Amino acid sequence: MARPTPHAGSLEAPASPSSPDRAEPPRDLVVAVEAYADYLRVERGLAAATIRAYDTDLRLFGRDAPGIEGWADSPEPARGYLAAMTRPPRVLRPTSLRRKAASIRAFYRFCYAEELIESDIAALIDLPRQMQRLPDTLDAAEVEALLEATAGEDVVSLRDRALLELLYAAGLRISEALQLDRADLAAGGFVRVIGKGDKERLVPVGDLALEAVEIYLAERDRLVGEAGHTADGAARAREPLFLSRRGRRLDRMAAWRIMRAAALRAGLSERVTPHTLRHSFATHLLEGGADLRVVQELLGHASITTTQLYTHITGERIRQVYARAHPRA
Repeated sequence: MARPTPHAGSLEAPASPSSPDRAEPPRDLVVAVEAYADYLRVERGLAAATIRAYDTDLRLFGRDAPGIEGWADSPEPARGYLAAMTRPPRVLRPTSLRRKAASIRAFYRFCYAEELIESDIAALIDLPRQMQRLPDTLDAAEVEALLEATAGEDVVSLRDRALLELLYAAGLRISEALQLDRADLAAGGFVRVIGKGDKERLVPVGDLALEAVEIYLAERDRLVGEAGHTADGAARAREPLFLSRRGRRLDRMAAWRIMRAAALRAGLSERVTPHTLRHSFATHLLEGGADLRVVQELLGHASITTTQLYTHITGERIRQVYARAHPRA
């Protein structure tokens, strides 16, 4: 392929006021970066801002990587460059480090595909592991405040209370709760849930949540109206459990609005979502001594690894309590 001449602002001009004596990057690297920029612009059609971000990452790589002269023959310059950003004085956040690594790997993949380098160096550059963000949770008092914020005698308030009580009592995903029909309220205080991959599970529901659901069901038909009411038992069993004001199955956006309004009335963070109650359900069970495998089954997690994330939350809370309570912490 034809190799364009580098333009101003590309890798060829990396000098900075703080490092006037830095050596210029190798000429073949400069040319390869320019060709890559053309590829992103012409063939990928990326926005100018995105191309500038790639260009900046690669300019800094060419300027700061140790042993950059061997960039085309070995992954070591890239490995050394990324490793240096995990140590003082310049420690990048994991997300920033991962983005830089992804930029460099994408550039190397392009170079190998275009036969600008002889080996697939990108395959030898590992992406830093992305740190999982711990889920937001509420403590027991905050959950109580959230539930009490739905208090009311009208049918909509009763519905909202029943929905939030069920989300917390059973740890349901919001999609699972909204898919429930009346018939899914099984005998013995269980709810039948269809989760991801159409997998079915039975989840126990506490007495307070069951009571809230029963109170709501006693008034629920007021949302349907006489025209939509059916006396056929089998048909009624297939009716949605949670209804909108128009008598239709409640949707996700409406559920989010219910949660946000309750959170604001309770004085809680705007970040509280329906999934926050699921996270809180799992965390509180583990804090109470529940077995991790049991919590996995209740949540419908395919992998125990997903459930183990909540053990980090409980461990952090233990450390916080220790720090507050121990005189020599």
